[in-house]
Order: sequence, then structure tokens, then C-alpha cells
Amino acid sequence: MDDTLFPAATILLVRDGADGLEVMMVERHANIGFAGGAMVWPGGKVDPADFDEGWLEAAEGLEGLEADERAARVAALREAYEETGILLATRNGEPIGAQALDLTDMRKRVDRDATLFQPLVRGHGLKLATSALRPFARWIPPPALHKRFDTRFYLTPVPSGQDGVQDGSEAVDLVWIKPQAALDDLAAGRRKIIFPTARNLELLALSKTVAQALADVAARPQGIVQPIIENGVLKIRSDLGYPVTEETLDTAMRG
Repeated sequence: MDDTLFPAATILLVRDGADGLEVMMVERHANIGFAGGAMVWPGGKVDPADFDEGWLEAAEGLEGLEADERAARVAALREAYEETGILLATRNGEPIGAQALDLTDMRKRVDRDATLFQPLVRGHGLKLATSALRPFARWIPPPALHKRFDTRFYLTPVPSGQDGVQDGSEAVDLVWIKPQAALDDLAAGRRKIIFPTARNLELLALSKTVAQALADVAARPQGIVQPIIENGVLKIRSDLGYPVTEETLDTAMRG
């Protein structure tokens, strides 16, 4: 049995919509092996290039962090760029807007070769805005359940004017949606949402605005969530603020 853990990172991009907090979600291509067809947040495996120490100069706020944490933050922003076209970066300390640069033609190249991401950032006089990321959660699945990703979730507001466009390959649809609306779609069978995403949506739904979400994540205890299976029920820790902490395995696997 292979219980290898693959480091991964996921980013919850949030904004204040007309009716409250919205989060960007993408629909994974149905033919992708893990969570095919599911609504998720942009993210993926940490690449060796994300560990490059050059990011200490090409990004903001990485000093003092462990190498795994630094690489996960770079990976989260790289995946956001690849899957949605949103590039969270600064120039001279100010966030860049959607109209500041036209970097859409580089998305597929970076997707194919992550080593191109740092030269892209440096070449435009930018710094990757890793300091804007707020740790939201960290999940490790039970042994032998499926391919195992040690996934760090990050929360960050999206600068005004950056709306995102799906890449058409890994992500076939992109929506800005209220967390509770996504959960309602799951309950009605309109969307597929896997267990960790659903639990984190429920947690995010407790916040009604971006400001509240940032305050809530700062105040909430952080700890690794590693579900266990007992008598056909998937359970998570009860001390990290999640409104729902268990679900039958059959329901969880249907997503």
C-alpha cells in the first residue's frame, strides 16, 4: 500500500459581492483522475520550482517561514494564475490590477513548466504577493482512501478588477459564488463537491464579508485536519470551528 503524501496548496479567492462574501470556485475537468467534475478552489501539487530560494527576493513575506510553507504559498499563487489568470503580485508595493499587464499568453506555458513562473514575475518588475495569503486550513486524508495530498488552504481577497477566466483544460468553468449557495447546490445535486471542500465551505459561510473572513481566520485555532473513518462515517476534529464534523462515507464519496 502506497501512503505517499504529496504536498499541495489551494487558494480561496474572496471578494464582497452585492449580497455578501463570494468565493471563486472552478469546475475540474471530468476526465481528471482526482475529483473529476467537482467544484473546487484553484490549486494543485507543489512543484520543485516552488522551493527555489530565488522566491525569497521575488516574493513578499516569505522570510522566516519554513521551506515547505514558502513553497506552498508560491504554489497557491502559481496555480491561481494557471487556472484563473489572476496574478496576485505587487509593483512598488502596490497590487497590480487586471489591466496593468497582459500575461494571459503565459498561463499555459507556466502550467507546462513551473520554472517559468519566477522569470515571469521578475521580468515584469513584480513581487509575488505571498504576504497577502492567510492560512485557512491544512488537510491530510486518511491512509488508503485515495491518492493522498497534504493540502494547505489559503484565504486572500482579490484585488479590484481581477475577475478570472477558466483555463479550459483543468478548469472548465469558473464562478463567483456565495459559500452557502454552493452548499445548497451540493444538497440539491446540482454540483459535485468533495468532503474537504464542503467542510471548508461551511466554515467560510460563517463569515459574511471579506473583512469578517480575515478576522475570523486570524482568531480561529489552526491545526491539521486528518479525517478518520469509524463505522462507515468520515469524521474530523471538533476543536477547529467546523460547523459539521462528520458525514457518512457513502455520502462523502458521492460528493
